[in-house]
Amino acid sequence: MSALVNVRGEADIRRFMSLAHGGVYFPPHKRPRRCPPAAEEEQKQGFGLPESRSERVSLDSLPDECLFEVLRRVDGPRERSLAACVSKRWLHLLSSILPADVPSSVAGCRAGANTDAVSLARHLEGKEATDTRLVCMAVGAALRGGVSELFIRGSNASRPATDLGLGAVARASPSLRVLSLWNAPSITDEGLAQIADRCPLLEKLDLCGCASISDRGLAAVADKCPRLASLVIESCPKVGNGGLQAIGRGCRLLKSVSLADLALVADQGVAGLVSAAGASLEKLKLQHVKVTDASLAVVGYYGRELAELALSGLPLVGERGFWVMGNAPGLLKLRSLSVTSCAVTDVGLGALARGCPALKKLHLRRCIYPSDAGLTVLAAAAAGSLETLSLEECNRVTVVGVLGVLASQANKRLKSLELAGCVGVKDLPAAASLAGCAPCLSLRSLSVSRCPGFGDSGLALVGKLCPRLQQISLSGLAGVTEAGLIPLFESCQLGLDEVVLSGCANVTDAAVSALVERHGGTLQSLALEGCARVTDAGLVAVADRCILLENLDLTKCAVGDEGVTALAAAAVGVGLQVLSLSGCSRISPKGLQQLTKLDHSLQGLNLQMCAAISRHAISSLQKKMPLCDILG
Repeated sequence: MSALVNVRGEADIRRFMSLAHGGVYFPPHKRPRRCPPAAEEEQKQGFGLPESRSERVSLDSLPDECLFEVLRRVDGPRERSLAACVSKRWLHLLSSILPADVPSSVAGCRAGANTDAVSLARHLEGKEATDTRLVCMAVGAALRGGVSELFIRGSNASRPATDLGLGAVARASPSLRVLSLWNAPSITDEGLAQIADRCPLLEKLDLCGCASISDRGLAAVADKCPRLASLVIESCPKVGNGGLQAIGRGCRLLKSVSLADLALVADQGVAGLVSAAGASLEKLKLQHVKVTDASLAVVGYYGRELAELALSGLPLVGERGFWVMGNAPGLLKLRSLSVTSCAVTDVGLGALARGCPALKKLHLRRCIYPSDAGLTVLAAAAAGSLETLSLEECNRVTVVGVLGVLASQANKRLKSLELAGCVGVKDLPAAASLAGCAPCLSLRSLSVSRCPGFGDSGLALVGKLCPRLQQISLSGLAGVTEAGLIPLFESCQLGLDEVVLSGCANVTDAAVSALVERHGGTLQSLALEGCARVTDAGLVAVADRCILLENLDLTKCAVGDEGVTALAAAAVGVGLQVLSLSGCSRISPKGLQQLTKLDHSLQGLNLQMCAAISRHAISSLQKKMPLCDILG
């Protein structure tokens, strides 16, 4: 009985339900009580009472209507949890009790018990996502005001979460504000309608991979949840234009909308949503939907509050759509624009730059039409606001256009420049001159990755134009050597605090030594992954000069025991937190033991694929460094 007395909430309900057999809970059997023969005979005769009075009577013999009347009068958290543990029948009856069904005297007691209710968030993933779990959650959480945030990720293959469980949560959680359903194919419009009916305070709805939810479910949310502020719908094949139009009409406080992989959504739905919700809409994402230039025109005219816009994989949108959107008067507050795999051209790019005076961040990915001319127009038109420019796989852009952006005398705000996979970005001839080009004093971060033609001469030009860099990331650039890196490091006036040279196979100890000699006093993060020509000499230089270093990645470098010993000895009292030595085959157990000197600060250590280090040695090190997370 002591186990029953300590029951608390849905966790205990789930534990007791696991003890159920055939849907009914049986408590442990006690040793039978032995009675004298006379007493046994007296019991058999029922003390002379009629036979009907001697039979055992159970509440389970009552019909659901009568048992419901009994359970709705249960007036305490402990008593309610105990009742839910009796059987699945009792559990489901308790979950069906609405606040209006509770007598006033009992409701008053519960209201007093819930004065300290807190916000509850519940996550169910994979096999845990069943109706039984949801019903237990509903009964247990109802005593504390219900669930405020519910996240369902995946579904149990044999017993999936359905409308039954979701409805139980809806009845118990009138204050539900966040509902996220991912890959829940058995939840239909009926379940979503129950949420809408019982949870009018819903603010965020996230539907991904819900194959049974259609426009009908969205219409119910639009009618009953006027406070909805965030809507995410992805890979829901039955959602179309009607549901989006209903959301636009009913949810006037909508601030964020993300639509992705919706085959039935076209101009009618997107235009209807944006035109109705444009007065409040701040974020909009359209990915793989069948919209045309007309939708972009509507966004340009009605997106008066838009601050972030992401367009991806829109094959029916062309140059005209971007031009109209840029020239429309609505995008005056747009701060961030991301365009992926769309037909934006230099003309559209110029229109967007002129029509978005507050634009701070521009990301172009897999856009084949923008060229140096478009970048030049962009640099001139957005010079007063643009802070971050990211170009990924824009192959018509060359280093001339990039340097033109950097050298633009009007550009005084650009802080971050990222180039990734742009095959047109190649080194200029050695005779190229920067005469007349003003330096870009605002740039603080430069990232260049997977640009095979970019090398030493390009780095030298960047160094001359950008003397105030503080973060440099160069990844996968085989043409970069110490000849380009050393002038770049020497030109940085403010002190580098983050440097990434991963995959630059020709980086040597000389480049590392030049880096730490000039910037060792400010460097906090250094990544040398795949720099196979960096040896113990480079690591010794890092150990001697980098007094503020927190993150060091030496994956697949040629460092050994000597370098690790120097690092451990020099870093005593310094805050090195994360160290990766993965793939460093020259490190032996002897060098490994030196790392115990870093026990006071090291939080993460990667020793995977270190051929000379055994699992036993790693286990021994883990015992000596219990506060460090070691991978091996």
